[in-house]
Amino acid sequence: MIGLLQRVSSARVDIGGETAGAIGSGLLALVCAERGDDETSAGRLLERLLNYRIFSDNLGKMNLSLRDVGGGLLLVPQFTLAADTNSGNRPSFTPAAPPEQGRRLFDFLVARAVATHAATASGRFGADMQVSLTNDGPVTFWLRVPPPAA
Repeated sequence: MIGLLQRVSSARVDIGGETAGAIGSGLLALVCAERGDDETSAGRLLERLLNYRIFSDNLGKMNLSLRDVGGGLLLVPQFTLAADTNSGNRPSFTPAAPPEQGRRLFDFLVARAVATHAATASGRFGADMQVSLTNDGPVTFWLRVPPPAA
């Protein structure tokens, strides 16, 4: 699973002119399932998102996690994160999980996040979404939990 996380002052995702999810200070995480990912991969990515220390402590050091600061978590599915861009001028999406597997893993990730982190909101898999954010810093990290070995 791949997560592109951005520390934000605020973020929201709109679908069809309606706000599907919004947070104040916290993390916007664009997430993607790759071929071979499973619930273990999704659970591991969620733990990394919740515990990754990218918020400043009282000395200005990145020592605090989302859990530590009690910030919001906005999860947005984005299969293009798995694009193979190594050749040509058009990305290949072969590394991304098939749509039904991606949907299942995104829904699993959201359900697990809601159960363990109350301040969770999300976009919707397969929807045409408009994402707005104010990146705080800016601070952006790319995390990857590789699929289990075959």
